[in-house]
Amino acid sequence: MKKVFISLFALFAFLHTTDLLAWGLTGHRVVGHVAQNQLSGKAKRKISKILDCNSLAEISNHMDDIKSDRNYDHTHDWHWVTIPEGHTYEQTKKNPNGDLIFKIEELVKSLKSGKLSKKEEKENLIFLVHLVGDLHQPMHVGALDDQGGNQVKVQWFGRPSNLHRVWDSDMIDDKKLSYTELAGFLNLPDKKIKKEWQSRSLETWVQHIQSFHGKAYDLPENGKLGYEYAYNNFGTVQQCLLEGGVHLAGILMEIYG
Repeated sequence: MKKVFISLFALFAFLHTTDLLAWGLTGHRVVGHVAQNQLSGKAKRKISKILDCNSLAEISNHMDDIKSDRNYDHTHDWHWVTIPEGHTYEQTKKNPNGDLIFKIEELVKSLKSGKLSKKEEKENLIFLVHLVGDLHQPMHVGALDDQGGNQVKVQWFGRPSNLHRVWDSDMIDDKKLSYTELAGFLNLPDKKIKKEWQSRSLETWVQHIQSFHGKAYDLPENGKLGYEYAYNNFGTVQQCLLEGGVHLAGILMEIYG
């Protein structure tokens, strides 16, 4: 009986934790893969050395993996930010534990400083890769008091889910694509558009990502989501993944040349 209780507790803990992930495994790898292919040769060589020859896709989910380690409990609030409609980030009450915007800015500053040990630089770079991916998941840049859509209970093709999970993984996983296949289906922007994306401030990115909330929260009264919702929103998922990868590449080249 004790073993059954422990197993059920572990399952509950796992399910609870997965609701807080961003993009899921495939989505984060897509962002990393797109960024990797957009890097300059100089940045690519420096980053490869820091990451011990691992690619950005390979390390992109590490920050979710370490949620099982209590030593990293302090990082949990870094994955998201809530900015109510009509407010700017500066106008919001800040989370004392940090948030997505604060941490991205801090990581970029620390990586640019050149004052980190090799271990610190590697960890900060890995965190940055993940958090820029989080920034481009609309449910991680919230405007409502619903825990980024986690409290919005829905059914996904008849299975219990919530709006956060639908955007994290349900829409992506149901396509049955590898991260390289999904990345290969994305239409890369021309140089002019890429330059415009990479020149945007974090505040501008927040406003842009939040602009997708209208479609994301356009739900049927019965909460049953399926083909129609996927058809109306998967293009937005792809756009966010693409923009996340291009944006990440821009930040990394700003740091590493």
